[in-house]
Parts: sequence; structure tokens; C-alpha cells
Amino acid sequence: MPLARLLSRTRHACLVAAAFAATASAVLPAIAGAQGPARKADPRLAKLKAEALTMVDADAKRVQEIVDMLFSFSELGFEEVETMRYLTGMLEKEGFTIERGVADMPSAWVARWGSGKPVITLGSDVDGIPQASQKPGVAYRDPLIEGGPGHGEGHNSGQAVNVAAAIAVKKLMEREKIQGTLVLWPGVAEELMAGKAFLVRDGLFKDADVALFTHVSNDLGVTWGQSNQAALVSAEFKFRGTSAHAAGGPWRGKSALDAVMLMASGWEYRREHLRLAQRSHYVIRDGGDQPNVVPSTASIWFYFREQDYPRTMELFEVGQRIAKGAAMMTDTELDTVRVLGSGWSAHFSKPIAEATYENIKKVGMPTWDEKDLTLARALQQELGQPGFGLSTQINPLRGTETSQNFTGGGSDDIGDISWNVPTITLRYPSNIPGLPGHNWANSIAMATPIAHKGALAGAKVQALTMLDLLLTPTLVSDAWTYFKDVQTKDVKYQPFIRPSDRPVADLNAEVMNRFRPELRKLYYDPTRFSTYLEQLGITYPTVRGTTGSGGSK
Repeated sequence: MPLARLLSRTRHACLVAAAFAATASAVLPAIAGAQGPARKADPRLAKLKAEALTMVDADAKRVQEIVDMLFSFSELGFEEVETMRYLTGMLEKEGFTIERGVADMPSAWVARWGSGKPVITLGSDVDGIPQASQKPGVAYRDPLIEGGPGHGEGHNSGQAVNVAAAIAVKKLMEREKIQGTLVLWPGVAEELMAGKAFLVRDGLFKDADVALFTHVSNDLGVTWGQSNQAALVSAEFKFRGTSAHAAGGPWRGKSALDAVMLMASGWEYRREHLRLAQRSHYVIRDGGDQPNVVPSTASIWFYFREQDYPRTMELFEVGQRIAKGAAMMTDTELDTVRVLGSGWSAHFSKPIAEATYENIKKVGMPTWDEKDLTLARALQQELGQPGFGLSTQINPLRGTETSQNFTGGGSDDIGDISWNVPTITLRYPSNIPGLPGHNWANSIAMATPIAHKGALAGAKVQALTMLDLLLTPTLVSDAWTYFKDVQTKDVKYQPFIRPSDRPVADLNAEVMNRFRPELRKLYYDPTRFSTYLEQLGITYPTVRGTTGSGGSK
């Protein structure tokens, strides 16, 4: 080959190689960035992760017992006393130091173990839903106690996720002499949105590095960035008037109930002129004593929900103006406006979500058997939904740094924590898709193999993520970089609760005092029965056209 042609081909090959190298240098970081930046981890990490999965699997019985026990307690917000006693007793035996009655909430507690950094906090809600009592595993309405409370969202399952994960990781930390602090806490009174802001104010997260929150779902997933949860203010408006004989001298009375009803009516007229994204609802808890007495006191309880702090405060202020107008129209007094609870719209950590998602892919969804699928399909059909069964695929990782197309929706006071420390919420698959939420139907799966398998999968993911945080120091620093440079760059946290506001711990006292004696007869006894279904004598699953729903023993 002539020398000139050889040189030409050599030059061409060099140019191609250089172009390929330049392309690779541009593309490969982009690919890595899509899965999160590569981080230098302790060489023990992979081995310890494999061991943690085995340890959590071996603790499946504990997971099942926690799920079933909390289901049987059926406690409403601020009344989670049996839940507290059971979980703190278990953690104390495992070497955790317990603090009870945290932040002026009798049922709140904190369990700590270890020393030094990182400080990893693990939280999950624990309260139930009014009038959601339901026999587990029975795919139609069949309450354990008529009108009683129940776990109509599934909050009985989340602590099983955290406790099993923390105990497994603690054992590895002890053996391997890994520094770090584990902190477990419950989300008490989440259905009242009345707990986590007080935990923040009490300083629980002041020294925390990360908050790993977990919540029941029908899938296994995690998101990062600005959530579509609504911010919320929960407030009670109490009016005071003058009593009188409602027939003999009604003109001498000034009805506080009239003020309540006028406030409700005023809000309905104003609703048309509010942003479509707002959500607002109310109940009248005190409407007077009896019909022949003009009510001297009455109150109305509102939830005001909007996209963010400024819009929610604006909504709350509209409510206060309407309340003052109602008092003027009835010649009564707006006695008090109590903030009973609140919550910011959450923003979740991108680096921690990315790490969690890699662990979700390792763990995968549980394997559902035909009994699980039969229960799910029967319940879906009972509710007039397509009977498609249970989720089988993990959700892709999604996120956005800002709210997009916010149309309103539910709330969770994890938002307050997320604006004080890098936070994620792990969703684990312990419930059935297609249910209404906050309903007896959402109780049906929550003490069955569906809940047990889903909580076990969540515990595995939680344990793996804890090890990532302990053995990959840059993950924690990356989380704080995102928190400071992205999340809180233009938004600063300020609580909805005022300095004078305190937890209103008696909100559900009357209801629980009424039902607890009957509930005690139904508490799960794991020393005598392998599962709560067995204790109740329920054939799993019980669906329309079959027998064997059993009953309470």
C-alpha cells in the first residue's frame, strides 16, 4: 500500500477514535446521571446488603405479628396508647432507648440506638379511621364492631417495615462496628394532620441527617422533588352566644349554631370564587345541647387545603373573615379559632430517592398467590370496579423540582419534616388497588398475607437504603446539597402552627373510650394463634358466594 494512503487511513482511524471518545465522555455521565451519580461506597456494602435481605426474610414472623397486632388495636389519632406500649416494649428489648410522651403528645414516642453520624430517622403513621371497623380477608362489608374504628387506610403496617429493617441493620452495625444513630418514631394523629409539625417544633429532627418515611400503598415505589400533596390547615371555629327557651323566649337567645350554619353557608357561596385547586371540607362537632335550648356554644371544624404555604394561609384567612361575618350577623362572639393540625406540601430528596429506587429494583414486588388475587378481584367487583387484582410491577422513578399541573388532593404532614431534613417516602404494596380510601374497604387486606408480604418487601428496601446511607457517606452529603441548593433555595419553611398552639390530644378520646372495651376483647394474641385471621376464625379469602367468614372469638 502506498505510504500516502496508509497515512491517510491512519489519520482517519485516529479521528474516528477521538470522536468516539468525545461522544462517550459526553454520553456516559448523562447515563450515569439518569440513575444518580456514582458514589464511592464501603467495600463491605454489597455483602452486607445480601445479608440484610436474608435477615429481614428470617424476621417475617415479626412483621406479620406487628401488622396484625396494630390492626387489632384499631386506635384513632392521639389514642394510639396500646400501639405505643407494644412497639416501645419490643424496641426496648432490642436495646433501643425509649422516650415517651414526646412533644406533649401522650401516644408519641422516640426510640434511639447507636451514636454519631449519620443520624437516620425512620417514621410511619399509626392511627386509624373512624367507622372503618371491618373483618380482614372478607371481601364485603362485615364490621368487627358496628360503628367502630378500624385501619381504613392501612397505618397498622408501616411500623413493621421500619422495625424489621432497623433491627436487622442494628445487628450488622454492632457486628461490623459501623458508626451511626437509628431513630424510630410514629406519625401519631396523621389523619388529623396534628402530629408531625409538633415533632419538628420539639426539635426531633434538629440533628437528623435523613428521614426515611414509609407509607402503605398498593405498589412499591418512590418519587423525588415536589409532591402533589396539598398543604393543609386544620382549624376549629368556636362561637359563643346566649341560651334561652327555644319556644318560650327565643328572642332572648343568641344562637351560636346559627353562626356555625351561616359560616358554612358563607363558605359554600365563596367556594365558587376560589381556585379550582383548593380542597375544603368541614364537620359540625358541637351543634348545641338539645332542640328546646338556644345553643350558647357551637363549633365547626374545617380542613383548608391548597398548593403551598401562601395559598393555604390565604384560604385560612378567608375562612376567618367569613367566621367574623357570621358572628356579626348573629350577634354572637367568635370565641376561639384553634389550629388543630397542619402540614406543608412535601418535597422529597432526589439523591435518596435514586438510591432507594435501586434497592426497590433489587427487592421487586411480592409474589401474590391465587388466594391474594381472589380477595382483591372480589373486593374490586364488590365496589363496582374492574376486578384486575393486585399490582405486579414496580413503578418507575419519577420527580420534578417544581409543582406542575397541581389539581388538588390529599395531604400528609410528612411535608413539614421534608422541609427540615432530606426526606423520602417509600410506598410499599400492602393494600389493594382501586379502593376509595379512608373507608372500611381499605381495612380488608390489612391483616392478610397481602399486607404481610407487602410490609416484608418494604422492610427489605428500607434496610438496604439504611446501609447505603451508613456506608456511602457522599449519599448523605449529596442529599444535603440538593436540600440546600435546589429544594430550599427559594422556599423557606415556616410552620402553620402558631407558638401558642398545642396538640389537642383529646380529639378522639370520647370515641375511643366508647369502643375500647369491645376492642380489647378482639386484641390479637400471637401466643395462641399464628395469625389474626386464625384468631377470628376467618377462612382466607371469604368472598360472595362462599361461607367461612367466621366471626369474633
